Amino acid sequence: MEANGLEPKEAIPASRKLGRDDATELASNATTVIVAKGKKVVSFSPKGNPGDDVIAAMLGPTGNLRAPTLRSGKTVVVGFSEDEYQKVLID
Repeated sequence: MEANGLEPKEAIPASRKLGRDDATELASNATTVIVAKGKKVVSFSPKGNPGDDVIAAMLGPTGNLRAPTLRSGKTVVVGFSEDEYQKVLID
């Protein structure tokens, strides 16, 4: 993000665990949720009512929200995909 002159409004330290309720709130307020796991990228359109599949995709094996998580407007990106970050933040 720094390479493109972008700075986060809020950064949450890893010591503060975000769980299912936090993931549900993020997804409920989003029009698009993009989840990247390795090279696999899945996009969801929760429209205010995220299903269990959306929430499950956002959570890691410990039940915490996967990192990094980015919210830009009404789009949430969970996990890291350079291509998706480029689309959401730069394009």
